[in-house]
Formats: sequence, C-alpha cells, structure tokens
Amino acid sequence: MNTYELIAPCHFGLEAVLKREIYDLGYEIVSVENGKVTFTGDAEAICRANINLRTAERVLLKVGQFKAVTFTELFDNVAELPWEEFIPEDGKFWVTKANSVNSKLFSSSDIQSIVKKAIVERLKKKYQTGWFKENGSDYPLRVTIMKDIVTISLDTTGDSLHKRGYRPASGKAPISETLAAALIMLTPWHKDRIFVDPFCGSGTFPIEAAMMAANIAPGMNREFTAEQWENLIPKKEWYMAIEEANDNICMDIETDIQGFDLDENVIKIARQNAVNAGVDKLIHFQARDVRQLSHAKKYGFVITNPPYGERLEEKEALPALYTALGQQFAKLDSWSAYVITSYTDIEKYFGRKADKNRKIYNGMLKTYFYSFLGPKPPKKNV
Repeated sequence: MNTYELIAPCHFGLEAVLKREIYDLGYEIVSVENGKVTFTGDAEAICRANINLRTAERVLLKVGQFKAVTFTELFDNVAELPWEEFIPEDGKFWVTKANSVNSKLFSSSDIQSIVKKAIVERLKKKYQTGWFKENGSDYPLRVTIMKDIVTISLDTTGDSLHKRGYRPASGKAPISETLAAALIMLTPWHKDRIFVDPFCGSGTFPIEAAMMAANIAPGMNREFTAEQWENLIPKKEWYMAIEEANDNICMDIETDIQGFDLDENVIKIARQNAVNAGVDKLIHFQARDVRQLSHAKKYGFVITNPPYGERLEEKEALPALYTALGQQFAKLDSWSAYVITSYTDIEKYFGRKADKNRKIYNGMLKTYFYSFLGPKPPKKNV
C-alpha cells in the first residue's frame, strides 16, 4: 500500500494538540508549522484520520511541492507531477481554494486556472485523449503558496471536519466543534471530573466533552470526499476504520457534564444536538443564569465561551456578566476555570489574574484562552 504525506490544517496556536492526536493514532509526524501538522500514512491512515481526529479541519493528501515565482514555472511544475496516479480518466477535478502568503504569485483566480490547465495537459498525454467528461468522483484540490513555495494537495475530507453532523442548528456566535475539542484537550479535564459550561449556547463544549468521555469518534456520522476514491482507497478500508471506531465506543460510564444558558430556546437546540450526537444521556442541560452557577462537589471544571461583546450594545453588559461569572466561580470549592474570549478586561471583572493565557484565533477574531487554575485533587490510593 502506498505511503503518502498527509497535511492536517488546524486552528493557529493549537498545533501541539493535533500533533498529539496524530501521534496517538500511530502515525509519524513529518513537520509542525503554523496552522498545520504534516504526517505520513497510507490509505488506511486517510480513513482513520478523517474519522478520528477531533482538532483537525481536514485531511489533505500532498501531491507535490516546489518553488515557483512565475506562472510559467507554476504551470510546468504542476504538469510534471504524476496526476494519473491520483485522478482517474473520468475524475472531476478543480482547485477549490488557493492561498498565497508573501509570494510573487498572489492572484487566487489565476493560480486556480493555471493549475487546472496544467493538470489537464498532463492527463491528456497520459490518457491519450483531448477531452475529459469529468463525470466520475470528485477530486477537489487545494493550493497554498508560502514564500514562493507551492504545495498542492487533494482534499480527502470535503466539508470541514468541524461539521460532525450533530449540529444542524447553532445558537448565536457558536464556537466550532474542532476548536471546542482542542480547547478541552488543552485542559487536564477527563471523564471522571465535573464539567460545567455556564454559557453553553448550542451545546458544543458539553457535547464534545461527552463524545470524548464515551470515546465516540467525531467523524462517525458523516461522509468524506475520499470515500469515492476507489482507485486510491479500497472501500474495505473505510468499513474497517468505522468498525474500529464503533468498537472503541464506551457508553457504560458515569459523567457529570452540564450545560447552562439563559435562553430556553437555545437550550432546546443544545438538547437536540446532544441527541443527534448520541450523548444526550451523558449531559444535563438547563436554562439558567450564570448567577446561579453552583456545585456542591470539589475539583470541577468551568470551560466556556461567554459573550465577547462584538457589538457596542452587547459590550455594555459585559462588566456585569464577567463579574457574575467570577463571583460564582469564587464560591466553587477548588475548581478551575478556562475561558475563551476576546474581551480584554476579563481579569479585571472576573476578580483575579489568570494563571496563564494562550492566544487563539477563532476564525479571524483574535481571542485568548484564559486559565484560572485551582488545586489538583489528591491522588487516589491504588
């Protein structure tokens, strides 16, 4: 079976989390760069990575990499790549996205057009035809140019991996599933610890936590573009990867995962999303004000994405909201809190300085993940 270089893009600042995920799946890391992790794997790895990775945005199969500072160089280098090894004669292929950073070539539309023409010319010679029907499976391509180095990849995923399939409806200003999972994985939380999100919205944080607790693979209930690539990936590889993921699920667990929000309608959406994800039995959702945040037990976790106040009228309410969050958190015995927000006055109103914070880009918005650490629980006697 052929071995490929596979590229997994992720949120900037969360590469280490994704690297650990890939390593835990058993694959060798080639490189870790801003916003992506490159690793080696075969056809089975493409299936397993798509189904199991919680923090990657997609899985790309790297076809080639080269330097190009003119469109002629771009065309010639693309035409030299062995496209016939990847795209069958009836394959439908196009450049779905082209990004350029600090490079001589920067016009996305021109890059897309020239790459497509170069592939067509290559395949014309290899398949000895002057015209392609392109009525077969989809083979979408992505091109990135960074400091004149061109990387061309096939997109094995299709819709971004954050689309798990459980959240057809979202509340206002949702956090993506991949980002929520990565932030949880940055904390020491695990399934036998208490988890509370007092601003749960459509339920993403609690649902991702519950899926981790039950070891439910995030890609279990969706489709991937590469499922149709029978020239590269035998169907049995997908079946085996799904069977492995099914075998790893463990619903026979006790959890204390809670999600609260002031809006009853949003809570209804969260409950339905949890049903869709198969974890509704593991989460308690309730319409509740942050001022009612409380818990009798020790050593729990608050992990949340409160309002940022991006609109002026919302910003005026933030001091009272963050003050209430800080006051209620202070009443919790030996808890830790992790808060992602772009609101720069959080520490002032929360009532204490964060033990650490990490810069995270939530889309194009610069945010910080603040850690307010409580004491570690005593070690259990073995």
